[in-house]
Amino acid sequence: MSGKNRLNIFPTRMALTNMKSKLKGAITGHSLLKKKSDALTIRFRKILANIVENKQMMGATMREASFSLAAAKYAAGEFSNSVIENVTNPTIVVKMQTENVAGVHLPTFEKVSESAVSNSQELTGLSKGGQQIGKSRESHVKALEALIVLASLQTAFITLDEVIKITNRRVNAIEFVVKPRLENTINYIITELDESEREEFYRLKKVQGKKKKDLKAKEAAKSELLLQQNTPTVATPTSKPAHKVKSMIEDEQEEELIYE
Repeated sequence: MSGKNRLNIFPTRMALTNMKSKLKGAITGHSLLKKKSDALTIRFRKILANIVENKQMMGATMREASFSLAAAKYAAGEFSNSVIENVTNPTIVVKMQTENVAGVHLPTFEKVSESAVSNSQELTGLSKGGQQIGKSRESHVKALEALIVLASLQTAFITLDEVIKITNRRVNAIEFVVKPRLENTINYIITELDESEREEFYRLKKVQGKKKKDLKAKEAAKSELLLQQNTPTVATPTSKPAHKVKSMIEDEQEEELIYE
């Protein structure tokens, strides 16, 4: 974590507790997102295998439908215009549903057959080629069902692909950005708190040493005062001025000066 971001966090015990709770939440979220990503990846691979299988089957189904249509046109002639004109209600209706996979709603398409089907096509091919037209219809219904299944798989595949990318980005962001930042912040707060504790311990030691030194000085002064109070005072004799004793030579000189 950069120093600029560290300055915004005052290193206290409360900040350390908050950072640890955030780190715990990040670890829990990373675990849940990782499990979600794994579950979505498993479903993604399964859908991919189904898509490959259905696409291979789709080729054969569409080829069979095309051949059956060509055979029906050969047997009954051109009947597409009469079919289009007589169509009133759909034979097959597709209904969309959702499937929940690890919190992701995947759209699925399901074929719904109408109970009341229009009987307007029953007379088509009555003169000739009716059997081939019926086979062509059945082939195209199978192809349509295969398309519905393939569309459902393809839509779920695209949705899962986007969700897996987003989930993986979140997992990587928590693992390589959020968790390292929180861990660095926690280490920074712990370092600052340890430094503050060392400074406080050193300050207390200095204060304690100063108090001990002052106490010793007070005790020494007190003991010296008591010693001075207990020592008796001795009077010193007053010294008289010393009398100067003259020598014999000085006396003779004085006498000579007097009697000259």
